[in-house]
Amino acid sequence: MSPETKQNISTARTSDTYVDQGLRKHMLNVYNYMTSGLALTGLIAWMTAQSQTMINLIYGTPLQWIVMLAPLGFVFFLSARIHKMSFQSAQITFWLFAALMGLSLASIFLVFTGVSIARVFFITAGTFAAMSIYGYTTKKDLTNFGAFLFMGLIGIIVASIVNIFIGSTALHFAISVIGVLVFVGLTAYDTQHIKRMYVESDETAIAGKKAIIGSLKLYLDFINLFIMLLHLFGNRR
Repeated sequence: MSPETKQNISTARTSDTYVDQGLRKHMLNVYNYMTSGLALTGLIAWMTAQSQTMINLIYGTPLQWIVMLAPLGFVFFLSARIHKMSFQSAQITFWLFAALMGLSLASIFLVFTGVSIARVFFITAGTFAAMSIYGYTTKKDLTNFGAFLFMGLIGIIVASIVNIFIGSTALHFAISVIGVLVFVGLTAYDTQHIKRMYVESDETAIAGKKAIIGSLKLYLDFINLFIMLLHLFGNRR
């Protein structure tokens, strides 16, 4: 092997090492944003549930619908506008979204026992971790699988809206079971997609915004998986 060939191989290996280190740092940023957002959501949800004043202010009033729908608006806004936003604005929007989700999820502490919430949370965390690791490490292309999961997600949304009016227990159970399968799959798909979004040459602000939008996807996967599992295994008060 010629010295020139050895030098090229060494250069390629060094380049791969830099990419791997950069990718690991990027994914760590994604998970840090996601876990921080979940912590903020959980804290605000718990604090809201402990305040009878806040409960009376939100639930059973028109403000309840604003609190429920506002996080959805933030998701659409952040997804559509993040490319035009500054990194700092994207951060603020993400934290506001996580805080509003805390307000909207406070009701779970009123409906389910604290022990069952904790149990389901740890089940969700373990399931999420396993599927995210799979999505990060697998060599299989999950793109086509993602399209199938997206159709399942649309079906869940439509069925959930219909069930608001008919109140079917059987349909509610079916939505929860299918929802678990869909969000388990989306966790792996989104993790792989976030990994592929990484570009070594990205500027710091662009890389930061990619981390935020990636953390938003995984945050939503975790929250929805948690809610579906809570409907299946949570103990009501």
